[in-house]
Amino acid sequence: MTNSRPETPLLDQVDTPEDLRRLEPEQLRQLSDELRAEMIDAVGSTGGHLGSGLGVVELTTAIHYVFNTPEDRLIWDVGHQAYPHKILTGRRDRIRTLRQGGGLSGFTKRSESEYDPFGAAHSSTSISAGLGFAVANKLNDRPGKAIAVIGDGAMSAGMAYEAMNNAEQAGNRLIVILNDNDMSIAPPVGGLSAYLARMVSSSEYLGLRTLASKVARRLHRKVHSGLEKAEEYARGMVTGGTMFEELGFYYVGPIDGHNLDHLIPVLENVRDSEQGPVLVHVVTTKGKGYEPAENSADKYHGVPKFDVVTGEKKKSAAGPPAYQNVFGETLAKLAETDERICAITAAMPGGTGVDKFAAAHPDRAFDVGIAEQHGVTFAAGLAAQGMRPFAAIYSTFLQRAYDQVVHDVAIQNLPVRFAIDRAGLVGADGATHAGSFDVTYLASLPNFVVMAAADEAELVHMTYTAAEHDSGPIAFRYPRGNGVGVALPEQPQKLAIGKGRIVRPESGNIEKGGKVAILSLGARLAEAQKAADQLEAKGLTTTVADMRFAKPLDEELIRKLAATHDVVVTLEEAAIGGLGAHVLTLASDEGLLDAGLKIRTMRLPDVFIDQDDPDKQYDQAGLNAPQIVDTVLAALRHNSAAVKKARA
Repeated sequence: MTNSRPETPLLDQVDTPEDLRRLEPEQLRQLSDELRAEMIDAVGSTGGHLGSGLGVVELTTAIHYVFNTPEDRLIWDVGHQAYPHKILTGRRDRIRTLRQGGGLSGFTKRSESEYDPFGAAHSSTSISAGLGFAVANKLNDRPGKAIAVIGDGAMSAGMAYEAMNNAEQAGNRLIVILNDNDMSIAPPVGGLSAYLARMVSSSEYLGLRTLASKVARRLHRKVHSGLEKAEEYARGMVTGGTMFEELGFYYVGPIDGHNLDHLIPVLENVRDSEQGPVLVHVVTTKGKGYEPAENSADKYHGVPKFDVVTGEKKKSAAGPPAYQNVFGETLAKLAETDERICAITAAMPGGTGVDKFAAAHPDRAFDVGIAEQHGVTFAAGLAAQGMRPFAAIYSTFLQRAYDQVVHDVAIQNLPVRFAIDRAGLVGADGATHAGSFDVTYLASLPNFVVMAAADEAELVHMTYTAAEHDSGPIAFRYPRGNGVGVALPEQPQKLAIGKGRIVRPESGNIEKGGKVAILSLGARLAEAQKAADQLEAKGLTTTVADMRFAKPLDEELIRKLAATHDVVVTLEEAAIGGLGAHVLTLASDEGLLDAGLKIRTMRLPDVFIDQDDPDKQYDQAGLNAPQIVDTVLAALRHNSAAVKKARA
C-alpha cells in the first residue's frame, strides 16, 4: 500500500460542529476538500461504504454549518452516508476503527454520539423519525428543527411516502433533504435552477405566497382553489416538485449538492422559513471527488481495504465461491429449462446473486428497489398466476415484509420461494444486518417449509428443491461470504421435504449406546464436526446430523437419536424459537424427556451482537466448537449428578 495521511490543517481545527460554525463561509470549500480526503484515507484502511459518503461531503458541511446541531436533530437515511458526519461530530480520532470490533458502527447509532439522534442502517425511516422529533418539539414548545436526509434510493420505499403524507402536522419544524444521487429523477442542474431554488426559498417569496393565499381565500372558494393550483403547477413545471407539493411539502430545488455557494443560502432560507414542512431537493454524485469511485459502476458503494492513490482494492485470497453467486448461477441454470422461474430482489441484485440470473434471463429478473413489502406481494401474484418466483432478500430486510409473508403468501398457501441471504451473523455490518430471526418468524407459520444450507453444495440442492416445490411457500437460508470448499454437484438433487441426514458416522448408521448427538441446522455444521472430533478424543461417541429442515422437522430421526443417545444438542445460527424450540416441543409432547434424555439448545443469545470478525462474533454467541464441547460436558456432568442423587 502507498497510502499516507492527507494534510488537513483546517479540518484539524474542527472537532465538533460548533467549531465548524466559527469558520468563514469562504473557508468551507477547503474544509470540504480536506474532509473528503480524510474520509477516503480512513475507508481505505478499514473498508466500508465509500461512494455514498463522498457524495454528501459538501451537504454534510453545509447542514452542520447552517443548523444548530445537535439541538437541531439531523437524521441520516440510510446511515452509511454518515461517515463525513461522524468525522465532524467528535469521532474523527476513532474513524479508522469503522466496522471493527469495539470501533465505530458503519451506521448512525444513538449510543455512539449525541449527534446521532436516531439509528439508521436499514432505509426509508428518516422522515417518519424526523416527524416524531418535530412534533415532539412542537407539543412541548421546544426550539429545534428535525432535518431528515434521505437518499441512496431510499425514496423508493413506501414508508417514506406514508410519512410525508402526515408531515403537515410538523409545520416548519421538519425539513426533508432529498439527496438525489442515483434515482435519475432530476433534470440537469445549473445556475438557473440554483437561482430559482434561492428565490422560492427566500422569505420575500414565501411572504408573497402567503399574502396571495390569504387574499385568494377572501375570494370565492373556486377562484382560490384555481389560483392555488395554478401557482403550484407553474412552479412544478419549472422545478419538478408537484408530487411533493401534493403530499403537503413546500418544494425547493433541484440544486447542486456540491456547490456550497448554492447550498448555504438555500439552507439558511429554509432554516428561517415560517413555511413548512419543506423538502429541499439536492442532486449529488456518488463517489464525488475520487476518480476511481466516480468511474466505477457501483461508485465504490461498499469496498474492502484499498490503496488510496491507485484505488486498487485489496484482493482476498482465492477460495470457494460466494454463497450468493452459487445461488444466482444455480437459479440461472435451472431457468434455462423452466420458463416459469423468475427472480425478484429489493435493490440488492449483486448482494443476492440475482445479477447472475439477470445476465442470463433479463426479462425474468426484477429489482423492485427498496420495497420489500411490494416485492413479496409481487412474488405472490406471480405465483398465483403459475410462475415460480424466487424472492431473494437478505434475512434482515425480509423482516420489513413480514405482514406480506403472512397474509399474502402463507395464508393463501402460495408457492413463493424465499432465498434468504446473510443468514446468521454478518461481521462488519453488525446487529442491524444480522440474519438472526428468520427461522423463528417463518417456522412459526402454517404451510411454510424452512430449510438451511450447511454448505454450498447443499445450497445447490435446496435451490432446486425450492424450484420443484409447488405445494406452498418454501424458504432456504444461507450465510454471507464464501462456502466451505466442498465440490458443487453436477446435477442438483431434490431433497425429501422434512428429512435430515446423518453426516457422522459416514455410514449413516445410528449406534445404540452413543453418548452425544448434535443436531445442526445450517452453516454451523463444520463447527459441529470439529466438536465431535474433540468429544471423540475424550472417548464420547458422537453422532452429527444435518437436519436441513427447521420445518417440517424430521421427527423420525429425532426419535431415533433420542432413543440411542444420552445427550442431544441442537445447534443453529438463529434466535430462540427455531430448531431447538421445535425439538423441545416434540420432546415434551411425546414424553421423551421423561426417560432421562438431556436436551440442550444452542442458538444466538438474547442480545444484539455488534460488528466484529465473524468468528469472534460466533465466539461471543457461544456457537463455536469449544462452546459446543463445553455444553455437552456440562450436560453429562449434570446427568451423572442427577443419577447419583436419585440413587442416594
